[in-house]
Amino acid sequence: MASAVGRLTQRSEFLRVAAARRKWAAPGLVLQACERTDDAVAPGPPRVGFTATRKIGGAVVRNRARRRLRAAVAQVMPRSGLAGWDYVVIARDGTVERTFPDLVADLETALARVQRRRPAAGAEA
Repeated sequence: MASAVGRLTQRSEFLRVAAARRKWAAPGLVLQACERTDDAVAPGPPRVGFTATRKIGGAVVRNRARRRLRAAVAQVMPRSGLAGWDYVVIARDGTVERTFPDLVADLETALARVQRRRPAAGAEA
């Protein structure tokens, strides 16, 4: 993982990102995102956490899925991740079988979708 991207390690951080209810599902992954509010003065680099449940397979399959997701994030996040945001990347059944370029494209699409601002109520689009 590139040094410009931090890691989420605490369960409470993963739960905070999930509670934000900002996510996008793609064939190769699910991306959850949350803007950090604790770095209002100087937002830090984006931070990423990875998860793969037993539903997608045994330990070998889960570890392979996480390795592939880490490689995709290392390629995409430094240029597309927003400073001051936390992301959780969740492996899906298709993560291991999906080609790497498709996995990277899934991540880029998911990032574009979750980072898109929704217009305020009553504002014209």
